[in-house]
Amino acid sequence: MELKNAVAVVTGANRGLGRHLAAQLVERGSKVYAAARRPETVDLPGVSPLRLDVTDPESIHEAARIASDATLLINNAGLATGATLIGGDLDDVHREIMTNYVGPLIATRAFAPVIEGNGGGAVLNVLSALSWYHPAGAGSYAASKAAAWAMSDATREELAPRGITVSALHVAYMDTDMAAAVPADQKVSPADVAAQALLGIEAGRPEILADEITRQVKQGLAGTPGPTAA
Repeated sequence: MELKNAVAVVTGANRGLGRHLAAQLVERGSKVYAAARRPETVDLPGVSPLRLDVTDPESIHEAARIASDATLLINNAGLATGATLIGGDLDDVHREIMTNYVGPLIATRAFAPVIEGNGGGAVLNVLSALSWYHPAGAGSYAASKAAAWAMSDATREELAPRGITVSALHVAYMDTDMAAAVPADQKVSPADVAAQALLGIEAGRPEILADEITRQVKQGLAGTPGPTAA
């Protein structure tokens, strides 16, 4: 997909990776709708702030009505609560599933006819190395990202005949608020991840592995799961 003159909707564009994606798309000549729950927090030059709360289907459908010229949807908005699956607060589990899986699915369903009607384009889902690696301490987040990985694969097949490619971006730790507690030497630059993501969209790559940790996790998928406690 050619990004020059593309029309992109980027969720969670007011900070972190979303902000870098929006800024780099503008640099590449795209029109950008910078979507956020509070559009007044978007301060990037050259973008059109757009209200979109991924946990609110009505706001998603209204955003699709407003951004009726969209050719690219980037499902970037995400949430990590630290909830475990057994002992964690079920409200937190529900919030992560809604934000990281159900919301992006509703957005994809809402924007697919828009993108198709504009001649086709692409969807990028921002996922995680935890789509494949599921430690107990991040069980809820990992489950939501695993669901979003399955969604990416299934919608890729379903949307291909409609001229829409679907890419999944997998990354471990980025230097953003979400990974504030992670040592600096384990984090990668969100600007670099954004650049890799956009190159992957242009190439139509189904998966984009943005760092070495993620590549190692992907390579280990065929391995035997670790032992369980007796």
